[in-house]
Amino acid sequence: MTTISTLFHAGLRTAVAAALCAVSLGVAAHGGSVGDIAIGHPYATPSIPGTTNGAAYLALIENKGAVADRLVRASTPAAARVEIHTMNVDVQGVMRMREIEGIALAPKEKVQMKPGAGLHLMLIGLKEPLKEDATFPMTLEFERAGKVEVKVIVGQPKPGGAAASGHVH
Repeated sequence: MTTISTLFHAGLRTAVAAALCAVSLGVAAHGGSVGDIAIGHPYATPSIPGTTNGAAYLALIENKGAVADRLVRASTPAAARVEIHTMNVDVQGVMRMREIEGIALAPKEKVQMKPGAGLHLMLIGLKEPLKEDATFPMTLEFERAGKVEVKVIVGQPKPGGAAASGHVH
């Protein structure tokens, strides 16, 4: 025999589950996917006061397919242009950045971007400073998969957090 209490609790569990799904879907909009490419946790670090450039990162780009692809372009209304950069430290200990033509993604390959570790998206000519907790759209273009828009969140990466672990939403 079903009681009103049992029906109430079943309804409450369903409502809570639906709310959790809605929250998960909202977070999922932060990353994105196009074709066989999955993008996890796009973020930017707050800009340095007085500068007009910034940096954005994709905690994870994953090619889930059987065919190679390549990130070839990025753009955002938050900056005049976006360049794909690599960074390394030379033998004298000087950090050097240079623009590259794209990021190759072999089949089943995962690539991570994080501050101080190689690849990043250089935001040149910021329209306004990047402030903690702000967001902005960015369009990524892949050679085979095409274009996808992601939401970039501005914040400092946390050690062992989403950016460090390549967490994908």
